[in-house]
Amino acid sequence: MSSENASTAAVVEQQPLAAVPAENPLPMPRRQLHEPRHKLRTRFSLTAGLKTLLARLYVGGLTLAMAAYGSIEMHGVLSTTTITMLQWVFLVLFSINFTWISFAFAQATLGFIQSLLPRLLRIPEHSGEIPFQTAILLPVYNESPHSIAAAITAMRSELIAHEPGKFAFFILSDSNQADAWIAEEAVFRQLIVEADANCPVFYRRRADNSERKAGNIADWVQRWGGDYEAMIILDADSIISADTLVTLARRMAAAPGVGLIQTLPRIVRAKSLYGRAQQFANQCYGPIYARGLAAWHGLASNFWGHNAIIRCRAFAESCALPLLRGRPPFGGAVLSHDFIEAALLRRAGWGVRFDVDIKQSWEEAPPSLVDVLIRDRRWCQGNLQHIRVLFARGLTLPTRLHLFTGIMAYVSAALWLLLVVVGLTIAVQANLVRPEYFAEPSLFPTWPVFDSERALKLFVISMGVVLAPKLFGWFAALVNIPLCLRFGGPILLTLSTVFETLLSALYAPILMVAQFHVIWAVVLGHDGGWQPQRRDDGALDWGAAFRAHRWHMLFGAALALLAWEMSEPLFYWLLPITLGLMLAVPLSWISGGSRRGRLFALLGLLRAPEEKRPAPVLARMQAELEQMPAEDHSPALRHLASDPELFAWHRAQLAPAPAKPTLANFNAAAVTAAWKAEHASSLDELCRWLEPAETLALLNQRAGLDRLQTLQQAKPGPVAAR
Repeated sequence: MSSENASTAAVVEQQPLAAVPAENPLPMPRRQLHEPRHKLRTRFSLTAGLKTLLARLYVGGLTLAMAAYGSIEMHGVLSTTTITMLQWVFLVLFSINFTWISFAFAQATLGFIQSLLPRLLRIPEHSGEIPFQTAILLPVYNESPHSIAAAITAMRSELIAHEPGKFAFFILSDSNQADAWIAEEAVFRQLIVEADANCPVFYRRRADNSERKAGNIADWVQRWGGDYEAMIILDADSIISADTLVTLARRMAAAPGVGLIQTLPRIVRAKSLYGRAQQFANQCYGPIYARGLAAWHGLASNFWGHNAIIRCRAFAESCALPLLRGRPPFGGAVLSHDFIEAALLRRAGWGVRFDVDIKQSWEEAPPSLVDVLIRDRRWCQGNLQHIRVLFARGLTLPTRLHLFTGIMAYVSAALWLLLVVVGLTIAVQANLVRPEYFAEPSLFPTWPVFDSERALKLFVISMGVVLAPKLFGWFAALVNIPLCLRFGGPILLTLSTVFETLLSALYAPILMVAQFHVIWAVVLGHDGGWQPQRRDDGALDWGAAFRAHRWHMLFGAALALLAWEMSEPLFYWLLPITLGLMLAVPLSWISGGSRRGRLFALLGLLRAPEEKRPAPVLARMQAELEQMPAEDHSPALRHLASDPELFAWHRAQLAPAPAKPTLANFNAAAVTAAWKAEHASSLDELCRWLEPAETLALLNQRAGLDRLQTLQQAKPGPVAAR
């Protein structure tokens, strides 16, 4: 044995190397798209059932009544004479869009009413010792590991004090970049080695990240799900207090027929302007929407992919997602898995609840406008894919509404843009096309005429419907004195509401046009894949902002110029849309960056309740982040070779090589990586030679890794040709 291998063996004997426990699998058969619905395993109480029924009647009735009113009024605006074909198109588009905002308004009014009433029913919780163990799963995908480690440390310390022996953390990596993989191991190894047995931490990386996050969770269920009654799924940017984690477990224990309980994640730790705006809106207006949603969802609620507890057996029985026929973007593996998992749980008879009263469940938001657009590319494709599932057999009506609202969240952007374009086309027609008074037998000309007074009234009502939920959130926070003070007091709360409303009005046209472009790309068959989300402050330079938004700016300028040529009133009428588009580049630039957001923090604008007095678990997380060493940005192979303990630990996690190579397990990248490792004269030379896929393959080979430390000590030789 060489001296290098001997030293590595000594390190292996000195440290615990098991990153995962012994497996205890749960079978998870693949579900079909069309299956019969099972009877609900839990029953509504008479009171709860009546409340849900009344809430559904209220939301449905108010939506239909408002939609009918808006459509009739718009028909009156257009029907001063004979309605042209373009005006009929405009009427249809307006009716769809007005119905959509009426649905949101109805839910918000229901939530607002509930926020002003005392809570009469207490949700049952198991008393005494929690009767099962719960796994806390953190799927990661090419993320910076420091904030994840800090969040785990903060949550784990609280759990050990509150409920020792009842929770365990599993970090489930799907990272497919070599540098990200080794950086994860360098940070998470310390958590695993130092973990208290009363709340252990485990780490597993998949070499094959098939079906993305859904496949990542399913892999855990099929390997370790048998040891745990429930799993709490977090995102890489999630953090939940121990009180909330324990409450989720107790409520799951008290409801044997419930398969999933979703919390309301609140946005925290935002530093940029755009992040702070999302954070304020989420914490001020979000609870109003959430209460309305929960009221009509009942036991057929939805899942948003994280900050929720799921019964492992129910998930294993119900949630192996069907593979859709065809190729991406509409076929293949389900991209937005969470809605579908909730749908399958409910179809199998498991209740799905949304408990909005649970506090201290948090997440972080994309830091800039560009980051939101990147995330929307993935979400839009996933939600449009739900068109394939919308009419699947066995789904409940609330489930179909969840899927439909997810689809409309993006399709509505296209419908609004089409409404603007059609309206502008009608204006152009009225200005440029000479009316043919006697084109057909008629006493009246075919000419687009509007009732301007009625149109203005309808416009004001439409704006009121859109802005009312913000007003509801502001008022609900204002009358809750402790909450109002945490927002900075009535003056800052009011100023923040006005400022956030103006910001959202400026950013909305950019999002509308960008989402239309995404929808068009998906319809044309372009697969956007799964891009990792940035967790930094989202700062952009002017060049990046210009490249991202130059077409938005040109489109806005063209619309404004065309409107000005038509008439001055039309120019001002379209200004709420064209202004945001023309300012897209500076708006995007200012949206990201903690330095740019600091000014608004100093002014007290967009303040969130946790900003001045954060919850203990958030304060502990921040303290842990500040104590962590700087990230090591060295290449993966050099990082691994320079740390014998990390090298030994990484090597111990690898699966043994197949006893007999076959065509099925042949890996061309592994063969070429092994050859390059054998013939390289130094580690630097090897790093230059290897392609990204070969670096990953080498990191998965024990035999190839054994040469790294030899190369680390070798003197650099002449650069060899590849």
